[in-house]
Amino acid sequence: MPLQSSVRALKKPLRLDDEVRFLRSWIEKPLHMGAVMPSGRLLARTMAQYVDVDSSAPVVELGPGTGAITNALIEHGIDQKRLVLVEYDPGFCALLRDRYPQAKVVHGDAYTLRDSLWDVLSVRASAIVSGLPLVTKPMMTRLKLIRDAFLALAPGAPFVQFTYSVVPPIPRSLPGVSTEASERIWMNLPPARVWVYRRR
Repeated sequence: MPLQSSVRALKKPLRLDDEVRFLRSWIEKPLHMGAVMPSGRLLARTMAQYVDVDSSAPVVELGPGTGAITNALIEHGIDQKRLVLVEYDPGFCALLRDRYPQAKVVHGDAYTLRDSLWDVLSVRASAIVSGLPLVTKPMMTRLKLIRDAFLALAPGAPFVQFTYSVVPPIPRSLPGVSTEASERIWMNLPPARVWVYRRR
């Protein structure tokens, strides 16, 4: 069998296995899951492109699940040693530690971000990338999360969030915060958009 075919044969069952894991977790804890399936490759790549490859500072990922966005960050050129993966589900934590042995996997709640990161970051992060289901949370919870995220981020560093909703997950009009959005990613199921927030 040619090498490319062998690689494809290995990748396909892994993707299916991840989808089964995601679906099982969603059935057990639907309010903790951002989606029924892992993020699509195009969506994950779009999120990763906002992260500075040249920085040496940590990159924090919130709710990495099975690692769809984590993979995109690594493919984008982010050194695995820079990754701090904050995951609520202990089963996903074990999976992430196995797949990304050089990353720092934190079993914690991203919605209490200061508690989850207080003894993990020695310098401010160069980006926070979030796969959390923000639109399922009350607005005050979302605003607290982005406030805590900005405390952990270097000035001007991005907070990157995707949503399936047609409205932004966090209001555009936050004082002292600049906001940008990607084009709608129609190839993702369901279609999604990436929102990027930076403290000015």
